[in-house]
Amino acid sequence: MIMARKTDPYMSYRFRVEIEGIISVGASDVTGLQLETETESYEEGGINYYVHILPKRTKYQHIILKRGITDMDDMWGWYMDVVDGIFERRNGAIILIDVSHPDIDLLRWEFDEAYPVKWIGPEFRADSNTVAFETIELAHNGIWKF
Repeated sequence: MIMARKTDPYMSYRFRVEIEGIISVGASDVTGLQLETETESYEEGGINYYVHILPKRTKYQHIILKRGITDMDDMWGWYMDVVDGIFERRNGAIILIDVSHPDIDLLRWEFDEAYPVKWIGPEFRADSNTVAFETIELAHNGIWKF
């Protein structure tokens, strides 16, 4: 008898972000791990009961990192370099960490040749005691899961 292996879903709150040249990005949120393949419809002559759907190119969503602002200005500096015309692409990874064993990487999503295309500063409110967050958006040339 074949026994199915039971696996519980991984928890999404234990992760780290590494970017080449920046030791580690202490992000509180990461979004944009999304790929989408465009398609093209092709109607073949004589076949009237369906339309062929053919794949075209794959688009990669921008990766969005949100983190609390600290004295470390590495991400701001990288973005300002782009603003100043210094265009430096960097590789990086989003790494899912084992909840019970923080030194064990469960999964990695590596991205190639990223560079910042958008920076959003914190919202300041006198009636709130929340953390000041910055958001940076990265364009890249692909994501691979390991």
